[in-house]
Amino acid sequence: MSQSVPPPGNPYANGPGGPVPPGSGNPYANGPGGPVPPGSGNPFAGGPGNPFAPAPPAPPVRDALGLGLAAAAGTAIAAAAIYGGIAGAIESEISFAAIGVGFVIGWVAGKVGGRNPILAVVSAVLALAAVYLGQIFGIAIIGADEFNVPVTEMLFDNFSLLTDAWSASKDVMTFLFFALAAFAAFSGAKKA
Repeated sequence: MSQSVPPPGNPYANGPGGPVPPGSGNPYANGPGGPVPPGSGNPFAGGPGNPFAPAPPAPPVRDALGLGLAAAAGTAIAAAAIYGGIAGAIESEISFAAIGVGFVIGWVAGKVGGRNPILAVVSAVLALAAVYLGQIFGIAIIGADEFNVPVTEMLFDNFSLLTDAWSASKDVMTFLFFALAAFAAFSGAKKA
């Protein structure tokens, strides 16, 4: 019982690549590369059935070198004052806080100024200066308490005495934490 004519309603009777009747319910009836009807459940079809919102635009590239340098310098001054104030209040140096000072300076520089490599290097240098000035400020607070004079007098009138006291109290750990502060600032600027 062979039939010479395929039965009606069989979309595959015409062979591969043959014409498909338009009412067969096949969305790909027009062949490969043909239009996909909207609302077919395909999120990329662009029709009213698209349940996904378009991707948000990329954030703008931050490249404000001058602003990053200014923010790093301001952060270095503030961090030195806080570091020195804490060290002077407890009359002891907190060496691990030097790492925090360096990281904060680098992080602010990177956040404000972008990923410019100059910011990482300048942040490391500013971290060294901030840790040094913080230690000097801490010694000035301790000296002002001891000699019963204002801190500003110790800083401005007796600065050589403060640097001599710092030189007498420095050791290997002082330089280790200088290096760690610089490394933290460099890393913070790169990670921001």
